[in-house]
Amino acid sequence: MKKESRLKPLLISLIVISVGIFAYMSSVPFLEFMELKTVDLRFKSRGEILPRQDVVLAVIDEKSISQEGKWVWPRSKMADIVKKLSAAGAKIIAFDIGFLEADESHKKIIQTIKNIKNEFRDRDLRDIGFENYLKNLETQKDNDKLLADAIKNSSAKVILGYFFHTESEMPDHIDKEHLRTHKENIRGSQYKLVRYPPGELPDVILNTASAPQSNITLISEASNYSGFFNMFPDRDGVVRWMPGVIKFGEDLYAPLSLMAVSAYRNTPLLVKMAEYGIEAVQIGSLTIPVDEKGQILINYRGEEKTFPHYPVTDILNGTVPDDDLRDKIVFVGVTAVGIYDMRVTPLGTVFPGVEIHANIADSILAEDFVQQPAGLAVFDFIGIIVAGLLLGIVLPRAGVISGAVIALCLFISYISLCQYFFSHKGLVFNLVYPLSVIILVYITITVYKYFTESKQKKFIKSAFSTYLAPSVVENLIKSPEKLVLGGEKRIITAFFSDVQGFTSISEKLLPEELVELLNEFLTEMTDILLNYKGTVDKFEGDAIIAFFGAPNDLDNQAEAACMACADMQKKLVQLRAGWKKQGKPELKMRVGLYTGSAVVGNMGSKNRMDYTMMGDTVNTAARLEGVNKIYGIYTLIGETTRDAAGKRIVMREIDSINVVGKKEPVTIYQPMGYREDTDEQTIETMGHYANGLSAYRNRDWSSAILFFKAALDVTSDDGPAKTMLARCEELRKTPPAEDWNGVFTMKTK
Repeated sequence: MKKESRLKPLLISLIVISVGIFAYMSSVPFLEFMELKTVDLRFKSRGEILPRQDVVLAVIDEKSISQEGKWVWPRSKMADIVKKLSAAGAKIIAFDIGFLEADESHKKIIQTIKNIKNEFRDRDLRDIGFENYLKNLETQKDNDKLLADAIKNSSAKVILGYFFHTESEMPDHIDKEHLRTHKENIRGSQYKLVRYPPGELPDVILNTASAPQSNITLISEASNYSGFFNMFPDRDGVVRWMPGVIKFGEDLYAPLSLMAVSAYRNTPLLVKMAEYGIEAVQIGSLTIPVDEKGQILINYRGEEKTFPHYPVTDILNGTVPDDDLRDKIVFVGVTAVGIYDMRVTPLGTVFPGVEIHANIADSILAEDFVQQPAGLAVFDFIGIIVAGLLLGIVLPRAGVISGAVIALCLFISYISLCQYFFSHKGLVFNLVYPLSVIILVYITITVYKYFTESKQKKFIKSAFSTYLAPSVVENLIKSPEKLVLGGEKRIITAFFSDVQGFTSISEKLLPEELVELLNEFLTEMTDILLNYKGTVDKFEGDAIIAFFGAPNDLDNQAEAACMACADMQKKLVQLRAGWKKQGKPELKMRVGLYTGSAVVGNMGSKNRMDYTMMGDTVNTAARLEGVNKIYGIYTLIGETTRDAAGKRIVMREIDSINVVGKKEPVTIYQPMGYREDTDEQTIETMGHYANGLSAYRNRDWSSAILFFKAALDVTSDDGPAKTMLARCEELRKTPPAEDWNGVFTMKTK
């Protein structure tokens, strides 16, 4: 069976994963639409969140209109609302209503009286001061002034609402003079604190406006606070996001809800900018999660009327207890059917806009957010990749029914996981794309298996039954992915060992004595290698060449290799004691280990094959075995092995070197033995050596020399300390070039 055939199910899953990632990055409209709907379902599945007691609504509803008169009411009545709410002890009054034009209702009444007066010719009307009466009436009934005075004199902070024109061109009815006036009128909602990243100002994409439509100047000047009430529905018409920032000109402005909370907490608003967009919006020290455009994902507490609704007519008539309004944020808005801005939300198709502001304010006060930060895209990618790869690995090994059960369990588990993170952590992971990948991978691999499974089994039986045991053939049929012909690229840990001074030892022994000694040595060492599931490649005289991680999968291959080396060196201590008593040479073995990618497999001729390894990893391990000589030690490993080896073996960093045949420097480490076997002397020696190595790399030769001498004072025969001490003394006399990077270059193999 060819390698390509064995990998086809995994390749199928990788292709589907690639398509899924591409679709995710391309934002396929249909899938994006479906994803929005899953967000709505998550809100409904989560259930209602009980809001705090800080936020209430004063609503102009059907009852209020029937008792107070048809909408739009004169500003004098709005002034009465402000007075009543202030008297009740409201802390914040936020208007989801704009006072965008002057109220001229009183002027029409006065003009009517004037017209009636002109019909009379009797001078006595003028004599009784009728003209003065009209002037006083005109002053007293300036409704805009009445509202402005009520706002100025209010004990509550009043937040005025307005909106931005967000079309690209400025509206025709606003000229430059009006634009300056409008900009001045909305100064109360401008972010005063904006932090930019170092360097040039970032050119980021934000929600922008061509012009504001502010409250009239008389009313705008009465309050220090204002906020826009623009909302931008998603493509399906549902309001899920509130712009936390809108850019107008060079300035940034805040919405009504954020301004209400800022005034309520008496803390300033802050925007942090980054190169990619808005990093954060803050109210004091509280960070509000936003996307790169500064939009806030609204954490709806529940359906309409989750918050207390108080009809304005009841407030005006004094039937609402003051305790229900005292110290509250009171959002004032219109909810009467037919005259308010109907919104569609995840929890309802008829939802008053003013209650959306209440939801945002409440979630900020509760510090309870739902968010979909840009960083979550990484987890979405992980979801797509893991789901696809898991099925790509498991389905080829599973039967029809078990495969369907596995896919269904994965499908349901991912939905449950996303719902958990939404309900308990406020995180919105993408559902649609990973689920689509699960479905597609399952369908494509199932179809592939149906057409190829029987053909694959026949091929294996005909190809291998003549020279493999029947049980092995059956195992291959059950798990054909285990079959590898030729070479394959794998991560392995290469092992090279050599006996120190073996040539001179062999010259002193008779041939039969040499063979006996060598066989005893190789047997003991090989047993340890095999015990740790290593693969012995070959013996070259006294040298052992082996590797870990092939053909068997070994998750802890680097740890296993290091433990094997530790046991081999411990065993050699015992063997040397016996050899000494017998008058035999005391063999010492140098070992090099390196973990990395290599080609392993059956290599050779048609008549003679070996299962062996090739590649840079193999060469590096061989070089490290020889490097032991430089430092007077017996085991050296590379940084890749150290990083993957776990904590059972104590490691000491020795140096960074350039080995022959390798461009990049290699950081080398000495395994000191099992952690439980490490004594205080070894630990102290390691500490002095580490300090010396640091000073050496910082070109502080004098300090390095002191540290290495201190190491030798503790352990007089410490080879690395001797080597580095001699090197530092030489470098102190002849310092290296300015571009020296602390790496020692090996001159020989």
